[in-house]
Amino acid sequence: MQKVLEFIRVSTEGQAASDRASIPAQRAINRRTCAAFGLEIVKSIEIADVSGAMVMMAPEMQHLIQLIQDPEIHGVVAREFSRLMRPENFADFVLLQVFADSQTILYLPEGPIDFSSKTGKFMGTIRAAMAGFERTEQLERTWTAKEEKRKRGELAQSRIVLPFGVGYDAVNGFYYKPQTELVKEAYRQFLAGNHNYNKLAKLVGVTPRGMHCILRNPIWMGWRVIDKKRDTSSAGRYQRINGRQADRRKVPRTPENIIRVRVIDQPLVTEEEFQAVQRIMDLKEKKHWRSRDDYQHRFTYNGFLTCSRCGEPVQTALSRRDYYLCRGRRNTHTCSTKYMTREKLEASLDQLFSFDLSDPAFIERCIEEYNSSCGGGSNDGPRRIAGLTAQVQNLREKRSRVIDAFVDGTLAVSDRDRRLADLDREIAALQDALLREIPSSRPSTDDLVRLFAPLVEWEFWTREQKRQVLSAIAPDIRVADYQIQSVGIFVPAFSNESTHTDKDSWRRRA
Repeated sequence: MQKVLEFIRVSTEGQAASDRASIPAQRAINRRTCAAFGLEIVKSIEIADVSGAMVMMAPEMQHLIQLIQDPEIHGVVAREFSRLMRPENFADFVLLQVFADSQTILYLPEGPIDFSSKTGKFMGTIRAAMAGFERTEQLERTWTAKEEKRKRGELAQSRIVLPFGVGYDAVNGFYYKPQTELVKEAYRQFLAGNHNYNKLAKLVGVTPRGMHCILRNPIWMGWRVIDKKRDTSSAGRYQRINGRQADRRKVPRTPENIIRVRVIDQPLVTEEEFQAVQRIMDLKEKKHWRSRDDYQHRFTYNGFLTCSRCGEPVQTALSRRDYYLCRGRRNTHTCSTKYMTREKLEASLDQLFSFDLSDPAFIERCIEEYNSSCGGGSNDGPRRIAGLTAQVQNLREKRSRVIDAFVDGTLAVSDRDRRLADLDREIAALQDALLREIPSSRPSTDDLVRLFAPLVEWEFWTREQKRQVLSAIAPDIRVADYQIQSVGIFVPAFSNESTHTDKDSWRRRA
């Protein structure tokens, strides 16, 4: 009997639940296919919460691609072609070439497909295109049906999209919940002169940004206005790790596609009150110092500094003078670093960028320290990557054994869920470590001198020119008490710490 892999995929986590029949049905059909063609399943690969358009991003699919390189693996058995893929763009067709190069046969209930043959190449391309076309048709039909419900004033999605204090049921439609009295009070206080979003947010029990959005929502006049939509193109999907289902970006609707329908007859506030609040908010936003084109920004390195003592981002502050200050010192009082005046710290940083980084002797010392920290210049990056990859592979095999034990009836549902959750956490941690591992190269002094040569005139550049370069190289500057510990500029994204935008944190007093 020929050895094959079983491939099972469901698009949502709900379809993978124990009370749903999708996975058992696929498994039963695959068993019948194997019996018809004399195949033996040596390993079953299951993917849940991954759409056919994102299947190449799933680690399970990458594992399958590795397995089919084995000459002993004759093919892959699946319930239908769409389980393998539903291509959303031409780049997805690379999976067919992988099957062709490894001479792997795809076994379906209606017959095998050999992608390495002329007929199989033609039929495989047609089947993949049809699967992608079916997915597009499904999305369009779903979108059209939801649009009709929205135009009729009905809720076309789950209740998670409902605004704060608004409910919905099929009988009564949209309605206000009791907590909307807090929103009404917020409108009253705003019109009475309380324009502080923080105070209003505490009154309602939301975030300041949430309070801003609540005051902007025309639902309080009884109108539901939908002026945005999800981008249904392939470029509109957010990328999630492991290819799991993700949301799509929101894009503005064209004026003719904006939906405006009255859904509540008794509004919470009058149209005059709502429009008065909007005018005040517009004026408040227009006059805010962050929105002023003539505002002179003073800080150059804000957003690129991290405290070398506690690891918190370094923010900007104003206390009679401009300062850089560790967030751990300012917010939680857990760091003992000093306030650093803007002029003194930026002078040191300008010195580093304009003189030190173009000095061959300084760069040579940096390379020596770097090689020393890496174990005398030894490059053990590939060894670490291989070790992490092996650990991930072992955990995935262990995960498959847990699923097999559950299918055989030797493992309870609670034990299965607990073990799978533990394994998934370990796999995710190892995968994050793999993503952080990059090949460790050893740059030469001459290369770095040429690279940093344009920075000789750094001190003569404008703030905007410096910020443009800093944004391009995304440096991780570690500093505390005016002492610059390190500057990391070779890794594109050095951490996931929160940083500030190109706006100084505090406005200078008049």
